Amino acid sequence: MSAVVTLPVKRTAPGVFIALALTLAVGWLVVMLNGGQLFNQSTTVSLLHVAAGLGLVAVGQTLVILGGSLDLSVAYVISLSTLVAAETMRGSDAALLPAVGLVLAVSAGIGLVNGLLVTKLRINAFIATVGVGLLLKGYLDNGYDGPAGKTAPALVASLGYQRVGPVPVSFLLLLGVAAAAWFVATRTRFGHHLVAVGGDPEVARLSGVRNDRVLITAHVLCSLCAGLAGIYLASRLGSGAPRVGTEGLYDLESIAAVVLGGTALAGGRGGVAGTVGGVLLLASIDAIFNQLEVDAFFKQVIRGVVIIAAVAVYARRSLRQRRGTAV
Repeated sequence: MSAVVTLPVKRTAPGVFIALALTLAVGWLVVMLNGGQLFNQSTTVSLLHVAAGLGLVAVGQTLVILGGSLDLSVAYVISLSTLVAAETMRGSDAALLPAVGLVLAVSAGIGLVNGLLVTKLRINAFIATVGVGLLLKGYLDNGYDGPAGKTAPALVASLGYQRVGPVPVSFLLLLGVAAAAWFVATRTRFGHHLVAVGGDPEVARLSGVRNDRVLITAHVLCSLCAGLAGIYLASRLGSGAPRVGTEGLYDLESIAAVVLGGTALAGGRGGVAGTVGGVLLLASIDAIFNQLEVDAFFKQVIRGVVIIAAVAVYARRSLRQRRGTAV
């Protein structure tokens, strides 16, 4: 088999972790001068809860972007998943496992549809997943005016609010999912094929890779991660919420975290570890701004500037690398 198919994921540059450390250091100083505390337990727990929800989605988004695709339906998958979970549980611990199984089945089905639209019908991933997202939006808007169902108390107590020291169980779940995704992307044939497809689909196909199967699997895994995020949010809210995904901007935020982590939007380069760093960076910015009571609009402006700057830095670095290779 060609070496193109067996290349591991390129190691992510530590830039995002340097940015994270600098952000926390500067944020700690600014918050302290403002009379607050950034690293107290409540702020840390809140930061990790934010990171858990966004991180679950971003890990799945990393897989499809590595393959040169994209998923903009994840926000609606999250909203639908909270409703499926809460309405199936109806406040009963006995229905917990069936509800989780149903959420994962529905999420996988949506991912399968996305993958088939992208691969079999050759629809651009942006258009295909936006279209699926709009179908889900129509269902949610038509069927729900507000919260519905009730999450099982056991799920609320465990995944929603239980901690191991200052670390929420939900963040431990994120680390577990991220570790599994890292292993899949770097240590399995599927992961090597995914990177090959993202790097050059035609070369991958000529090397014997079944491109369509790889991308469909990536989309299914992405939707499963969004379903897990929906289960987590249902545990935090105590019910299903038809707009929690879109109001949280989980589609755009997950892509931003992936890009901040060094994964190329064109595919074929990046990794899950960088994405976790990007998630923590965005969550840290949120925590700092909350401590400073920054206006919500200004907060979004700053986040946008950070993301644009990161993309510009990675674009310039890639350009220099291509020029160096050409020489």
